[in-house]
Amino acid sequence: MSKPTPPIAARKPHATTYHNVTRDDPYHWLRADNWQEVMQQPDTLAEDIRAYLEAENGYYEAEFGKPTAALQEAIYKEIRGRMKEDDSGVPTPHGPWAYNSRMLEGKQYPLIVRAPRDGGEEQVLLDCNVEAGEAYFGFAGAEHDFSHRHLAWAADRAGSEYYDIVIRDLKTGKDGPEVIVETAGGYVWSNDSKAIYYTEYDENHRPFRVRRHEIGTPQQADTIVYEEKDPGFFVGVGRTQSDRFIVIDAHDHQTSEVWLVDAGTGGEPRLVAPRVVEREYEVEERGGLLYIRTNADGAEDYKIVTAPVEAPGSENWSDLVPHRQGVLILDIGVIANHLIRLERFEGLPRIVIRDLRTDKEETVKFGEEAYSLGMSLGYEFDTTTFRLTYSSPTTPNRTYDYDAATGDRTLLKEQEVPTGHDPADYETRRIFAPAPDGEQVPVTLLYRKGLALDGTAPALLYGYGAYGMSMPAAFSTSVLSLVDRGFVYAIAHIRGGMEKGYRWYRLGRREAKTNTFTDFIAAAETLIDKGYTARNRIVAQGGSAGGMLMGAIANLRPDLWAAILAQVPFVDVLNTMLDETLPLTPPEWPEWGNPLASAEDYQRIGAYAPYEQVSPQDYPPILALAGLTDPRVTYWEPAKWVAKLRATRSGDAPLYLKTNMGAGHAGASGRFDRIKETAMCYAFAIKAVGLEG
Repeated sequence: MSKPTPPIAARKPHATTYHNVTRDDPYHWLRADNWQEVMQQPDTLAEDIRAYLEAENGYYEAEFGKPTAALQEAIYKEIRGRMKEDDSGVPTPHGPWAYNSRMLEGKQYPLIVRAPRDGGEEQVLLDCNVEAGEAYFGFAGAEHDFSHRHLAWAADRAGSEYYDIVIRDLKTGKDGPEVIVETAGGYVWSNDSKAIYYTEYDENHRPFRVRRHEIGTPQQADTIVYEEKDPGFFVGVGRTQSDRFIVIDAHDHQTSEVWLVDAGTGGEPRLVAPRVVEREYEVEERGGLLYIRTNADGAEDYKIVTAPVEAPGSENWSDLVPHRQGVLILDIGVIANHLIRLERFEGLPRIVIRDLRTDKEETVKFGEEAYSLGMSLGYEFDTTTFRLTYSSPTTPNRTYDYDAATGDRTLLKEQEVPTGHDPADYETRRIFAPAPDGEQVPVTLLYRKGLALDGTAPALLYGYGAYGMSMPAAFSTSVLSLVDRGFVYAIAHIRGGMEKGYRWYRLGRREAKTNTFTDFIAAAETLIDKGYTARNRIVAQGGSAGGMLMGAIANLRPDLWAAILAQVPFVDVLNTMLDETLPLTPPEWPEWGNPLASAEDYQRIGAYAPYEQVSPQDYPPILALAGLTDPRVTYWEPAKWVAKLRATRSGDAPLYLKTNMGAGHAGASGRFDRIKETAMCYAFAIKAVGLEG
């Protein structure tokens, strides 16, 4: 049988000139002119573009998909076997009821349920499996109203992140006739249960407006509560834990502004403090006082201030928890008498509880070398209890209720692994990699106890490094399929995240972006130097902005990698940042720079953009994944990148583009379908390092 021939994309001249520099982009034609329409109606994609994407899918299937089908199925069964299929969440009380979600064995999507708070028969409020059918189903959650008589639930049925909100009568169990269509997915109920506040997109798929929908009236009559004029700002809607205010926030990646609407009476929104460039803040409320997490006044790692609701401007902000360099305040919550903050110190998270009556503080900590910690406050304000979650690379997820008044910690649930899991079989380590400029880059490791650390083991090195997002050292049932085959699984906590405070983020964005790439390379070299793995035994993995990282390190050090897994990779950075019609472009100029307005930004981005920097050199094996209806990293970015790699590189290592023709940024919507995508990636990694599976 003849070997499949890889598709060769047509080259069509497309010259653009910015700042007196002319560039040709011969694969620009892969960007559909009607991309907004394609997001909602994938069948409107131009035939020549569809033909190319399907040819790439066919090549992937013939060259890799079918030959590794048995291995992918084996990995799929392993991961699914570690999943408790008939799993339940932990009930969250609200008034007379406790709300929860449950998964059924063999089903892809959750049930939304409730039971009387003090015990009694469970009611199924929504079965997402029934609502989903066989198509894509992006569930945006369900919210009951304050009367407990209605449930609003939202879903995206194309992967394009347009959500329709449906209102269900909980007495009859049936959906009403009114549907709030094509929303941006954010919504909250008013306190009187008569209205829903929701976000909607502009023509460029940016959430820019909040409307109020009165139940029982047509959507066309919905009033505009807030509309953002700056295309660089996205708009969200939420509520304070006290339920006193609906919160409208306008933000880009470095600047925010908050407006408050009375959740009981409605009315016009009231501004807390006008936006100031690179000042961020978020608010909670208790007894007429706002509690504000902010980086104002040079508080790079954030502080907590208070201000009266009636005079909330920054001139009235008073420090409650002062700024401490190196102690990053990640999140705050306020309940009746306690302020709870999640912070990170020396790379590890901790929770600090402050009694607002006495100002006494207590810290909740755990003892492992690397771990992940989270908190949530549920529905109620007048309580002393909040919920925390804990896991580590070796320890499955544990959920506790913590009583802020007494310090009592109650274990509510521990993640079950049906096929068995003994943490003592594994090692978790935190090492540090010296970056070229002397910074120490944390790297979290997981491997089987007893693994020979003599440079023979393969490794999978994961990285992200953008937007200040930190990668948690959390438990994953999926990665055990690599670790149990002898892999070292490593997470590089590179600059661009906030693992070591806001400074760590600042040193990995805009002018300092290339630190992200060299940090990741330093992590790989340290793994080699310390005997955890060897050159050409490391599989690099990253997605979205982490996919840009994958493209950059492929260009910079192709010799290091056994293979590269690039999931929905943001690789066409320069062209995307030049296209102000795309949903994320104006809001992301503060993150990357604005090459339309600045010749310096244009030159700097072009110097590292993976697509621009593809060169005639040997590249490692690459698997790139895309989603046709992805509004965040559009399908044409990985498509153009792969096309250029095929035409430019000097070697012939495996190079595959797999486009999900019915999904967006998050990939497949069902939990089992997502496992299949993971199995595909891991099969690629296993084959790349020469294992049989």
